[in-house]
Amino acid sequence: MTKEEFVADIRAGIPDYLPEPQAYDPDINHAPKRKDILTPEQKKLALRNALRYFPKKFHATLAPEFAEELKKYGRIYMYRYRPRYEMYARPIDEYPARSRQAAAIMLMIQNNLDPRVAQHPHELIIYGGNGAIFQNWAQYRLVMKYLSEMTDEQTLVMYSGHPLGLFPSHKNAPRVVVTNGMVIPNYSKPDDWERDNALGVSQYGQMTAGSYMYIGPQGIVHGTTITVLNAARKQLVKRGDKNGDIHGMLFVTAGLGGMSGAQPKAGNIAGVVSVTAEINPKAAQKRYDQGWVDEMHDNLDELIPAIRKAVEEKRTVSMAYVGNVVDLWERLAAEDVHVDLGSDQTSLHNPWAGGYYPVGMTLEESKRMMADDPDEFKERVRASLRRQIAAINKLADKGMYFFDYGNAFLLESSRAGADVMLPDGKFRYPSYVQDIMGPMFFDYGFGPFRWVCTSGDPKDLETTDRLAAQALEEIRQHAPEDIQGQMDDNIHWIKEAGKNHLVVGSQARILYADAEGRTRIALAFNDAIRSGELSAPVVLGRDHHDVSGTDSPFRETSNIYDGSQFCADMAVQNVIGDSFRGATWVSIHNGGGVGWGEVINGGFGMAIDGSEDSERHIREMLFWDVNNGIARRSWARNQGSMDAIKREMERTPELRVTMPNLVDDDVIDNAVSIF
Repeated sequence: MTKEEFVADIRAGIPDYLPEPQAYDPDINHAPKRKDILTPEQKKLALRNALRYFPKKFHATLAPEFAEELKKYGRIYMYRYRPRYEMYARPIDEYPARSRQAAAIMLMIQNNLDPRVAQHPHELIIYGGNGAIFQNWAQYRLVMKYLSEMTDEQTLVMYSGHPLGLFPSHKNAPRVVVTNGMVIPNYSKPDDWERDNALGVSQYGQMTAGSYMYIGPQGIVHGTTITVLNAARKQLVKRGDKNGDIHGMLFVTAGLGGMSGAQPKAGNIAGVVSVTAEINPKAAQKRYDQGWVDEMHDNLDELIPAIRKAVEEKRTVSMAYVGNVVDLWERLAAEDVHVDLGSDQTSLHNPWAGGYYPVGMTLEESKRMMADDPDEFKERVRASLRRQIAAINKLADKGMYFFDYGNAFLLESSRAGADVMLPDGKFRYPSYVQDIMGPMFFDYGFGPFRWVCTSGDPKDLETTDRLAAQALEEIRQHAPEDIQGQMDDNIHWIKEAGKNHLVVGSQARILYADAEGRTRIALAFNDAIRSGELSAPVVLGRDHHDVSGTDSPFRETSNIYDGSQFCADMAVQNVIGDSFRGATWVSIHNGGGVGWGEVINGGFGMAIDGSEDSERHIREMLFWDVNNGIARRSWARNQGSMDAIKREMERTPELRVTMPNLVDDDVIDNAVSIF
């Protein structure tokens, strides 16, 4: 397709003719069939909902076609309307747009849907098995048309993938406001999502999938690298060898999908031996072809000796086991293989619809059962979780440090009746946020800051890496002792990022930075755009998995201990505050990596162009986006956050935060003695 044809296709939106049907591509990694949950009347409603995107003259043709999709896949994806052009993030100037900000958003949307990036691109699923950017291809087409027409004084309103329309606003308002899955709380159970999604009225946006900010597995590589590094350091401290060598440590986990695919790459960067189980051969092959996995094995008789040899040689290597993770854990336990670090990153927020596959069944058998006999499938999953935990417990008793990676693994295992609870009702194993990310990073405001060079030019990305490293090194010179380690890890990361070939899709980068670091880096980018050192605007963003964007009691806020970990004020306030401080787009979602109804999370995107407006937005919005969360954590009496917000108040006289008064334990103990 020529550039002119691409532009015409975007501007046309939903065409006024019927495109030719498209064959189902078996070489693409497709979403599993969703279970049949709608009543006969609801199926009629789903068809009415889908057909309202099209004029009446097409209904007789499309109605039976959409009914067949609903029957065959459990959803109406409107495959006929999937664009014929190649899907990837083009340079910003190739998009037809009246607003430069709108063009940046178009770029980010197409990057999400790039087959190299998206998990199930033809079903508009970006990662996590159900994390969608849109519900169907009509929505995609309509959104791109709206963005091509938008001015800097309009805002596009998005209801769970559906573009409600363009509304008059002003140039300092967000260009897009996104909500995903904002259902009434009493209707927020997994089956409610299945029903609402099948009806075409709601969707699971995950975190960065439905907010146009996913940058492929690089987005989680850095966080996983930090986690593995610090988990390994904890093992060294436990062994009384604080300055020892982590090479040769064995890290065992599961999942090579959109997010979990980062694990082998992170293991290599950290310098350990990693083994990642993946039941889907296509997912494993994708990571191998990308160079993110060094070796692929499908035979445990061959894999176990290979593991022992790599550990003995202290070789940095990543191995994929193409098979069921339960088989791997049970074999490791049976053969008494010493495992140093263990985790799991299967999509257990979505256990009944492709997020986890039970042991003893092939992938295809599982897919059929989850759709045709969902009750039996649930029982098989629960039995597998019980077996997996039993094997993990044996290895943990011999010294393995196991941590939950925020995918609802412990939560679903407990619901399955696995031996994963302590007598006091707490989980036997910590969340990685409780032990590592929370107290070391989130409490101090460090989180996954990211950016995308809209030129698509690798040279621009190299320039941003250099500018970011310079900014962090300047801050490091005066950094307090309690954040110097975090600074050092991130300076090392950004200097080595180019060598690690992390780019998948857009020219994007991520690093963990606090409010001062994010602001300094962004201002340096803005100056470079103004001077011409960078050739095009830069999109700033972050994962929602951050200090301030997400309320999730079993992950991001699992180290909040004042009882407010089940409250979502922070995430909602975060998005409201970002929207009037200069974000180009904002989003708020129900659901994320730990499940529908288990989390509320918010995100943003900001396109900076070298202007004074961009400079003001950087200073105002990035400050709030981080310090909102630090202030909340400080009020929860998290010591790191109390220290961090006090330092910020000294730097920023206009900031006044309510500080907690600490109570001695004996005062409380004496007071409750009356009960």
